[in-house]
Amino acid sequence: MPKLKIKKGDQVVILSGDDKGKTGEVLKAMPKENKVVVKGINLVKRHTKPSQTNPGGIVTKEAPINVSNVAFAKDGKPTKVGYKNVDGKKVRVARKTGAVID
Repeated sequence: MPKLKIKKGDQVVILSGDDKGKTGEVLKAMPKENKVVVKGINLVKRHTKPSQTNPGGIVTKEAPINVSNVAFAKDGKPTKVGYKNVDGKKVRVARKTGAVID
């Protein structure tokens, strides 16, 4: 299973595709598929059939996007993510600034 450097709740910048340049929050990270779901990005329309719980109709929702097409956003600008040992703990750091992310 590949390791993702981007986690749920991170702010990311879209690097390619129709939503290039937009920023959003990661709603879901899927390491097995190497994809992430970003709030308000890569919207698709899904036609749903009516059921007892769902009235049906056309639903707009976010589709997964490949993790290679997003970059972690530090102060709204894209940066790569690295790892560093701080006080014996492995933490994520922004490569551009060297600032600790979490």
